[in-house]
Amino acid sequence: MTIQQTPLKDCVIVTPKVFRDSRGSFLESFNQKAFYGATELPVDFVQDNLSTSSKGVLRGLHFQTGNYAQAKLVSVLKGSVLDVCVDLRRDSKTFGEHFSIKLDDKTKTQLFVPKGFAHGFLVLEDETIFSYKCDNYYNKEAESGIIYNDPYLNINWGISESELILSEKDKQLPTFESLFK
Repeated sequence: MTIQQTPLKDCVIVTPKVFRDSRGSFLESFNQKAFYGATELPVDFVQDNLSTSSKGVLRGLHFQTGNYAQAKLVSVLKGSVLDVCVDLRRDSKTFGEHFSIKLDDKTKTQLFVPKGFAHGFLVLEDETIFSYKCDNYYNKEAESGIIYNDPYLNINWGISESELILSEKDKQLPTFESLFK
């Protein structure tokens, strides 16, 4: 695996080595020892989640608070997404900044989203299957989020608002400034 640092501290791009031959392909999707050796970030994943979505679905920006904060390793098993994360760590030099990357089933690239980050993604192809490895269990009382079109964050999703498909809950999320200023 190859690890590449993003502009946001501890948020890294993970590119697994893919072995291809006439039968298809094989890759090691995660290796804790290799990941720690490359990043020195301790992680112990305890929950895996999958979502299937249609083109135009935007999920996020979500995060868990307090003792239920989660680090995630995210990837696309089928299709493609624009993946976005926002640094919410007040003591970080990149607090309030975001990073985006296209993840797809062809490159197999993954993104490690540390604890203390909001995360969301826009689905770019129908029937996209998105995978999340989480290092903490989901807790409904600890869930929170930031509205996708937050003026402070000014995220370019690359799609018109009329094309977006959002849950009612995601349409009601608060702004970054109401939570952190």
